[in-house]
Amino acid sequence: AQDPLDFEWSYWIEWGRERILWLLAGHLLVSQMCRLFVQKYKPWCLMVYGMAACWFLLGIKGFAVILLYAAISFAVAQFQISLLTWLCSLVLLSTLRIPAVEEAKRKWYDTENEYYLLLFTVSVRCLFYTSFSLEYCWHGPAQKSSHSFLWMLAYVFYYPMFHNGPLINFDEFSKQMRKQEAFSLKTNLGILIVGVIRIFFWWCLAELMIHLMYIHAICSSSPLEAVSYWALGGLALAQVLFFYVKYLVLYGVPALLLQMDGLKPPALPRCVSLMHSFTKMWRSFDVGLHRFLVRYIYIPMGGSQSSLPGMLFSTALTFAFVSYWHGGQSYLWYWGALNWLGVIVENGVKRILSVSLIQDLI
Repeated sequence: AQDPLDFEWSYWIEWGRERILWLLAGHLLVSQMCRLFVQKYKPWCLMVYGMAACWFLLGIKGFAVILLYAAISFAVAQFQISLLTWLCSLVLLSTLRIPAVEEAKRKWYDTENEYYLLLFTVSVRCLFYTSFSLEYCWHGPAQKSSHSFLWMLAYVFYYPMFHNGPLINFDEFSKQMRKQEAFSLKTNLGILIVGVIRIFFWWCLAELMIHLMYIHAICSSSPLEAVSYWALGGLALAQVLFFYVKYLVLYGVPALLLQMDGLKPPALPRCVSLMHSFTKMWRSFDVGLHRFLVRYIYIPMGGSQSSLPGMLFSTALTFAFVSYWHGGQSYLWYWGALNWLGVIVENGVKRILSVSLIQDLI
């Protein structure tokens, strides 16, 4: 028997087996046909396929919600005010947590799993709306043709990243999607075979951990106060190692499809055992999310170029958004605050150690 208590793994594996893997295979077929015969129309063919897949999985109402959110976000972006765009994104995100709206959406589906699929998909889509709208605000009238509503839909409904990420910012996506390049079916087939073998190995490893280690069951059933610090440390390490292997699979599949489409996916998570700093962990675990946070929150708020209070504030705002986007429960605020503290302490120590007097002492 396997440890059933990692909800995320069980959930996505079940959906993958039932429908999502088949829809991803359909996307792969459409994209390769487009690259062979109609390269010029590839973004629009993939957009139509993504919309059809969304309609098939989430129904007409789920599809309408995603389309409506995109339209609202695009309309607000016309004012070209970044703050207004951010307020719109936060309001759209907050609608996912209104009890009456939640209940209404639950009634659209026969099972909780279908409702959760809509919830997860819309949460990830909110990052995509925000990325497109902010890029729209920052670009002049000369570039407006490449920031049309049609391009927004091509970005939002691009299927490999649709339900769970990873995230690519709109400027990177559109630049790469426009690129006309030589295409070799033989080369792509080689990439696909190697990629599938690697993902299959990671999946087997994750299943082995789920069937043999029972990390989540131990954490939820044992009184952890009675456990020694060494055992707690081991459990914590086992949790993050499983989390790492899990995301090699969950991000590895879309990353492979991105490669097959001629796009450059964000780097896959780096092994947590090689990490020794908070900053590095944030930079190299979810690379797409890190780039989003830096480009749209950290740098616009001043980032490392501002004064010390400014840097503290922009970092705090970044972690506050991450906590809110993940669900905004109290434990997530504690998690965000501890991460913020870790990054601040680490950067503070680095600054102290870079002073020439301290360097001479060392």
